[in-house]
Amino acid sequence: MTIGFVGLSHLGIVSSACAAAKGFDVVAYDPDAPRCEALSRGLLPISEPGLPELLKTAGPHLQFTSAPTRLRDCAVIVVSADVPTDERSRSDLTVIHALIDTVLAHTAPDATVVISSQVPPGFTRGLAKSFQEKGRSAQSLYYQVETLVFGQAVERGLHPERIIIGCARPKEPLPSAYAAWLASVACPLLPMRYESAELTKIAINMFLVSSVSTTNTLSEMCEAIGADWSEIAPALAMDRRIGPHAYLKPGLGLAGGNLERDLATVKALADAYGAEVGVVDAWRSHSAHRRDWALSVLHAHALSRCRDPRIAVWGLAYKAHTDSTNRSPALALLEALRMFEVRAYDPRATLNGARQASERLTQVASAMEACQGADALVIMTPWPEFAQVDLREVRATMKGRVIVDPFGVLEDHACATLGFAHARLGRALQPQELPARSDTQATP
Repeated sequence: MTIGFVGLSHLGIVSSACAAAKGFDVVAYDPDAPRCEALSRGLLPISEPGLPELLKTAGPHLQFTSAPTRLRDCAVIVVSADVPTDERSRSDLTVIHALIDTVLAHTAPDATVVISSQVPPGFTRGLAKSFQEKGRSAQSLYYQVETLVFGQAVERGLHPERIIIGCARPKEPLPSAYAAWLASVACPLLPMRYESAELTKIAINMFLVSSVSTTNTLSEMCEAIGADWSEIAPALAMDRRIGPHAYLKPGLGLAGGNLERDLATVKALADAYGAEVGVVDAWRSHSAHRRDWALSVLHAHALSRCRDPRIAVWGLAYKAHTDSTNRSPALALLEALRMFEVRAYDPRATLNGARQASERLTQVASAMEACQGADALVIMTPWPEFAQVDLREVRATMKGRVIVDPFGVLEDHACATLGFAHARLGRALQPQELPARSDTQATP
């Protein structure tokens, strides 16, 4: 049996490699010939832990191609391109429609077609009608919810918690080839109608957003009243109604784009059907508010206290273990700091192709280089390597003593011992920790 994956962005690359690593013959198609050639040589356009090793495991089972005729022998075809969004987080399905046209033109009539790309509710049902108009059975069309997470995609691709499948007839058995592929991951299968599966994907992200927003709201309250969120979170994790896997780490709002897209989809559905979704507006507003937390703290303890301060920024990616800067709070911070001298470092993400905040922004080659002569350090992405940096060397390299560390990468006591004012989400700086006003005080 051969499985075809159509569309080779993050989702398609990881998913095709996972299937091939399990021993299935895989044809991975994309109309971008240079991309396919690069992938054939092991050159990855994305950064994902474990993916280079996974490609080696996949070996001869995985073939990348820009020739759509190679899809003719595939028993299962998976449309696996990531869906881009515009500045308002609305999905652009142009690429998906083009790939589906390719599938219909170049695959066997009895092939099972699986839509794995993120699509809005109603999309697959409409596509099923199109299948019937073209002489194909709607029973050969499925929607499979993708639950890959940037930075954990390989693990989740090989060992998913469950597989959610949208079907024309949920009570009927799955096609044998499709069932054989799904059986290889040995997890619960949840067949349901198309619309339920499409909304399940959105529901998952909505619950994540609600947890993130609640955590961020309460962590801000901690900063206001003198509580410490890191002391509260363990109690919540022990509550069976909340649990140890809940999103209990405060952050800088929503980033990456996927959650915002689903919120935009829910808003559009509410406008179309008259549902009340005021909570979505509240989540969006609070996300924008928390995104500026680092800038607010930095202004209070460094920008307003020094004349022409130099700022060190560790982390550009929107989350650790990825090179993606999509909707990254770090880029928003750099834009706000465009009038100041900034040195930024990230282990993988670069500013190439992204609009730099100003001519005074320099991306450097190491965390320590970023700290040279800095009045303050801001850690915008919780890369594990940052926790291993020698703080004594940081102190010797920096001019100032302010560290803005939203995610608590560094340990409070270690920072205090070296005289740093260490600010993190969910805990206010105590009076004894506040930095002294600089001799080169800025004019208010």
